[in-house]
Amino acid sequence: MKWLYLAWKNLGRNRRRTLATLLLTAVAVLGIMALSGFALYTYESLKEASMRKEGQVILSHPDYFQREENTPMELGLGRVQQLQQELQADPGIDTTLAQINFDGLVSNGEKSTIFMGQGVQPESFQRQGPGVDLKQGRWLTPELSSQAVPEVLLGQRLAASLKVQPGDGLTLLGTTTKGVLNALDVSVRGIISTGIPELDARLLKVHLQSAQELLATDQVSQLGVYLQNPHQDKNYDQKIRDQYPELGVTPWQERATFYQSVRNLYNRIFGVMGVILLVMVAFAIFNTASMSVMERTRELGTLAALGTRRREILGLFIQEALLIGLLGSLLGLIMAAGLSLGLYWVDVQMPPPPGQTDGYPLYIYWSPWMAGITSLAVVLFAVLAAGLATLKGINKPIVEALNHV
Repeated sequence: MKWLYLAWKNLGRNRRRTLATLLLTAVAVLGIMALSGFALYTYESLKEASMRKEGQVILSHPDYFQREENTPMELGLGRVQQLQQELQADPGIDTTLAQINFDGLVSNGEKSTIFMGQGVQPESFQRQGPGVDLKQGRWLTPELSSQAVPEVLLGQRLAASLKVQPGDGLTLLGTTTKGVLNALDVSVRGIISTGIPELDARLLKVHLQSAQELLATDQVSQLGVYLQNPHQDKNYDQKIRDQYPELGVTPWQERATFYQSVRNLYNRIFGVMGVILLVMVAFAIFNTASMSVMERTRELGTLAALGTRRREILGLFIQEALLIGLLGSLLGLIMAAGLSLGLYWVDVQMPPPPGQTDGYPLYIYWSPWMAGITSLAVVLFAVLAAGLATLKGINKPIVEALNHV
C-alpha cells in the first residue's frame, strides 16, 4: 500500500501535466462510450424494427425464400388457421400474424400503375410500431364486413401518383393462382409512409381476406410468430423446426439483411476509431511518464543506491499510470452517462439516412459491459505505455543517474 500511496502523491508533483493527461484519457473514454453507445442504439433499433416487421420466427413454404414464384401463391402456406391455433396454444408465443405478398396493377379509372401489395391482418400495424407512419385517413378496420367495400392503405407517393385521397375508389387488378385475371374494387382508407421513397411509390396494404379474394386462394405467403420474450428466438427457432419439419422456419436474423449490413459496417468503423482513441491515450501517458522519468532521474539513482530494486521503481511508475487510467476512465464514464441522460431530455434529431425521407432521434446507450471493457482497455494501454517509458530510465547505471542534470 505504501507504493500506491507514493504513486498517488507523485501525481501531484506536476499537477498541470497530470490534469492534462487525465482529461485526455477521460475524453477518449467519453469518445469510445459515445461511439459504442450510438452503435448499440442503432443495432437495437434495427433489431426491433426487423422483428416487428415479420416476427421473431417466420413460417413459410420450404422454398419460399429460396426461389421466385412462377405463378401467384405457387409457394403458399396452407392450413393457416390450424397452424395459428396450435402455435398460440404455446405459452411462450404471444401471437401469430399471416401475410400475403403479391403484386398487380392499381387503377383510378384514368391511370394505372404497378403496386407491391401486402395482405395483412390489421393487428400487424400495432406490432410494426413507428416503422409505418399514417399520414392521412385511418388504419384498416379490425374486422372486414362481407358487405363492405374492401379497404386499402396506399404509400404516400403512390397516392400522389394516382391523385387520390382517403375515401376515393380504386380498382386492383391481379392474377389468380390459376393464371386468370381478376379485379377488385376497393376504397382508400388511409395514406401511409415508410420513410423510403421507392417503397412508398409502390406500397399497398389490404386486408388479408381481400388479398385472398383477389388471388382466389386460402393460402398465405408467410406466418410471423411473435414471442412473449423476443430474446428466446433462437430456442423457438429450433423448437418450431422440430415441431413442423415440413415447413420452412426462418429466424428474423436471416431476413434482416439491412441490420446485418449496418452492424458489420459500424463494427469496423467504430472499432478503428476506438483503437485510435486508445493509442492517443497510450501516447499521452507515455509522454507523461517519459517526462516524469527524465525529471526524477537523480531521485531514481538515489533510490537505487539505497537498495531499492528496479522492479519496485518500475512498479511505482506503473501504479501512477494505473491511477491516471482509473481516474480518467471514471471521469469519462461519468461524462458519458451525463451525455446519455442529456439526450433523453433534449430532442436531437439525426438527418435522414441515405434512401429515406425521415430522420430519427439521437440516443446513446450507456452499456455496463462496454464501460468495463473500455476501462480495462484504457488501463492496460496506460500501464504498457508507462512501463515502456520507464524501462530506459531505471536501466541507467547508478553513478550516471546520480550525476544527471
